[in-house]
Amino acid sequence: MRNLNIESSRYWKIVNPEKKNIVGEPVSYKLFPGENTVSYAAKNSSLLKRAGFINHHLWVTPFNKEEKYASGAYPNQHAGGDGLPRWTKANRSLDNTDIVLWYTMGHHHIRPEDWPVMPVSYIGFMLKPVGFFDQNPAIDVPPSEKKHGSHCEHEHH
Repeated sequence: MRNLNIESSRYWKIVNPEKKNIVGEPVSYKLFPGENTVSYAAKNSSLLKRAGFINHHLWVTPFNKEEKYASGAYPNQHAGGDGLPRWTKANRSLDNTDIVLWYTMGHHHIRPEDWPVMPVSYIGFMLKPVGFFDQNPAIDVPPSEKKHGSHCEHEHH
């Protein structure tokens, strides 16, 4: 589990060490965080007990088909601590296995116009391939063909 760090422009790369690109480096994806925030919930709040995943921006777990929901299967019925906080306590290896990347994004209702219903807010992230291609994949796009009558002729007076 990790948090954003604005001072260092923190980002994360998900690397496949078994697959090398043309220059011998492993292929990867780079997660570029977008707008985000930290939780302002009280540490002992029922929200943080049941949705502990909001304490960190990034979580990574080995794939497990039973681990589907960041808060666990029944967040309204459990007393807290299920989901990502419980799963990551096992400190399972992430090397050379299928993983699940859990990225937590958040907004707060800061303006009076945002309360009680936030009318419009955009949030997101980018996941970009790094080193998958030998060159820019757009370079080998075939040139367009000239069609008859498609060029512009000018009259000279």
